[in-house]
Amino acid sequence: MEKTSEHTVLGIVPARGGSKGISRKNIRLLDGEPLLAYTARAAQKSARLSRVLLSTDDAEIAATGKSVGLEVPFVRPSALAQDSTPMIEVVLHAIHWAESQGEHYDAICLLQPTSPLRSAKTIDRCISELWEREADCAISVRPVPLEYNPHWVYMETPEGLLKPSVGGDEPITARQLLPPAYHRDGLVFAARTQSVLAHKSLYGTRTVGVVSPEEEACDLDSQEQWEWLEKRMKAMRNLSSAR
Repeated sequence: MEKTSEHTVLGIVPARGGSKGISRKNIRLLDGEPLLAYTARAAQKSARLSRVLLSTDDAEIAATGKSVGLEVPFVRPSALAQDSTPMIEVVLHAIHWAESQGEHYDAICLLQPTSPLRSAKTIDRCISELWEREADCAISVRPVPLEYNPHWVYMETPEGLLKPSVGGDEPITARQLLPPAYHRDGLVFAARTQSVLAHKSLYGTRTVGVVSPEEEACDLDSQEQWEWLEKRMKAMRNLSSAR
């Protein structure tokens, strides 16, 4: 697809070798394809990503990434591939590598392989909102169910008492009066490069949310989630074949 954006955006796909929840998940076959293939396909269809790099410390993951069309121009240092490594460090490493090659991007877009149902349309919507709403960061989100709205969530004090999580003593009692609340779903993080470098954060001071389609919501973190998604994908494939 022809890249049409006036802004340059570097796509970053992080995939380290030491995943714990699901062993070797980034290259494990999901419905017959490596998990990485789903993110690679969405990124390749995006009209707003200028370039997409795979950041990995693992040779086998690098080979799989290349086989599904991802660029792997560097090896991520093992020190940046630990359980405790903050994602911002991985992003900064990729930005600094690009700059060392004389490449400067207006924004970065983080695409984690654990969200295989994300579409190119959602990627492009987040990137567009970054500029249209003059934000530092645009993230994909899903609405929080009413029963989990922060105004109805309580925190326990050291004394064992319950207090509304948003402060104060009296919660909002009518659901019609609850303000909208959202949670990040992990599909897309888009941020201006200048803000990332200045704040050493993916969020900056102006973060906007882009509500993602319900059918794309998926963040693989456990074997149970993996098995559920495989069954769902198989059912969808069978339904499509029957039409």
